[in-house]
Amino acid sequence: MPEELSCILERLDARPLQLGSRTYWQAQWMGQSVVAVLSRIGKVAAACTTVSLIEHFGATQVVFSGVAGSLDKRVQVGDVVLAAQLLQHDMDASPLFPRYEVPLTNKSYFSPDQNLTQELTLAASQCLSEVRSNMQSRGLWEQLGITAKDICLHEGLILSGDQFISNAKKSTELKRDHPTALAVEMECAAVAQVCDDYGVPFAALRIISDKADDSAHIDFERFIQTVAAPYGAHVIETLVKNRADQ
Repeated sequence: MPEELSCILERLDARPLQLGSRTYWQAQWMGQSVVAVLSRIGKVAAACTTVSLIEHFGATQVVFSGVAGSLDKRVQVGDVVLAAQLLQHDMDASPLFPRYEVPLTNKSYFSPDQNLTQELTLAASQCLSEVRSNMQSRGLWEQLGITAKDICLHEGLILSGDQFISNAKKSTELKRDHPTALAVEMECAAVAQVCDDYGVPFAALRIISDKADDSAHIDFERFIQTVAAPYGAHVIETLVKNRADQ
């Protein structure tokens, strides 16, 4: 979402470059060359953005930060999910290929880079206490109609598909077909597929904005602005800082 990118750009002295309909922001951030860009929404858009990052800018690592809906009762709004595996839940080229398998890859599941994921997990962990305190002091949980809670980190399967899951029937179907899935969104499995194709390390972090059911639309934009965007940017900044301190 634009709000998420804006929170990143506030931390950068970046110069823009227009390619097609996207603006890519280049900067030196704590001694590292970075490019920040809005992936756009959906698998095709995110894949196109990722190809440009690799082909045009020579990106050697890709990190994705955004929001997702929960598919597991243990994963609550405000929690963070790090991708351990990614799958496109709407991929179905059967009977030519098994359901969910990406044709000609022999793969249904794509795994992020373990080392990069560990770095991202550490950065997310380091930001937790500050985020908890900020949300409590500002009364953000109450404003969003959420019972005051702790924020937990999870790591597991994330599903991607070209659908915003906002009804209980579809959410239940996804849980039935993918019982280990923690979250659902619209981009990361496509980004993972591109990075796998190019051999570029990839990691993804998703902040849970809703329960992927009939209440998924409630205060979504407000959650992005007050919770997901600043927290996601803080995690990425911490990731870069940890690199600079090594």
